Amino acid sequence: MRDSLPLAEYRSKVGTEVGVSDWVLVDQARIDAFADATGDHQFIHVDPVAAAKTPFGTTIAHGFLTLSLIPMMTYGSVPGVEGAKMGVNYGLNKLRFMAPVKSGKRVRGRFTIVAVDDRPDGSIQTTTSVTVEIEGETKPALIAESIALIYL
Repeated sequence: MRDSLPLAEYRSKVGTEVGVSDWVLVDQARIDAFADATGDHQFIHVDPVAAAKTPFGTTIAHGFLTLSLIPMMTYGSVPGVEGAKMGVNYGLNKLRFMAPVKSGKRVRGRFTIVAVDDRPDGSIQTTTSVTVEIEGETKPALIAESIALIYL
């Protein structure tokens, strides 16, 4: 289970990097499973022979597969808020896919709290900047602001 901070301390972290996740392997089995789950079987993701003829030289992960790893990376590296009953994804701001994740590469998330706002229903809305890095590469896979609602 991840660490939890009192709400006041969590708020004090705005503008601060609060976590870096462990590396996550994005292998062909994960890419194929995502293709099966979503029905997106474009050759660049699932056909190594055809993908080898592209500028990437191999298959690449779906951008949305990389995006879908953010909750797992968040849970493993970003502190929660003490007293939270639940948190739900609320959306994303400024999502950009910057570089493809080649099959067999590892990725990790870097998280910075951007805002913690009170909502009329007593929940809080958190905005967290996320950069998903690709091991050994200078350009990240994606950048985004992840928005979550936390119910206390």
